[in-house]
Amino acid sequence: MARLRKRDREAEEVDEVDAEPEAPLEPRHNGPWDSAEKSPGEDESYLDLGHLLVRGQEGFTFQLPADGENGEIGSVVLVSDDSALELRVFAATRSGGLWDEVREDLAEEVTRLGGESTVVDGPYGAELHIAVPATSPEGEEGLQPSRIIGIEGPRWLLRATVLGAAALELTDTGLLMGALRDVIVVRGAEPRIPREALLLTLPENAVESPAED
Repeated sequence: MARLRKRDREAEEVDEVDAEPEAPLEPRHNGPWDSAEKSPGEDESYLDLGHLLVRGQEGFTFQLPADGENGEIGSVVLVSDDSALELRVFAATRSGGLWDEVREDLAEEVTRLGGESTVVDGPYGAELHIAVPATSPEGEEGLQPSRIIGIEGPRWLLRATVLGAAALELTDTGLLMGALRDVIVVRGAEPRIPREALLLTLPENAVESPAED
């Protein structure tokens, strides 16, 4: 049997040391982004909502529902033909881990409402799939499914809720999930309490849609 020469053995040992496994990609390696990581530049398709920059494209429209009586805007909803994506952003700590706490609280609230929840491993880690009692426009009682994704960035938590047909799919592809990856979060440098909602603002050129009769 042939023996390895000393030089060959040394080269083999070096190869073994250098052949370290590659580090796993971070869940956000393809977005959504922090404003320190990406800028819309001159891309005029981005809608500037203050703490969120959301890129518009053909296939969905934007809705900015007011929360409560004070008219504050806590979310933006991207609406397509059969699905919707609601985006909310909150302040978080540098150390992370806020999504674990929020996810548990959401699951408890779903149980209180008589619904069901399951933690599923998704593209961004643990996400919450829920079904809560709801009444259809035709008056039929049933369960409305949704998929809640928590994405943590530098001192912020982006909560994305997928509704409609897309809520039944465990994927990071499709029109709305692509829009999610394009989102840029503008956290700001000011100190904030963890879980504090980062409220959105209307663009200067926004036009309010007339109320339907």
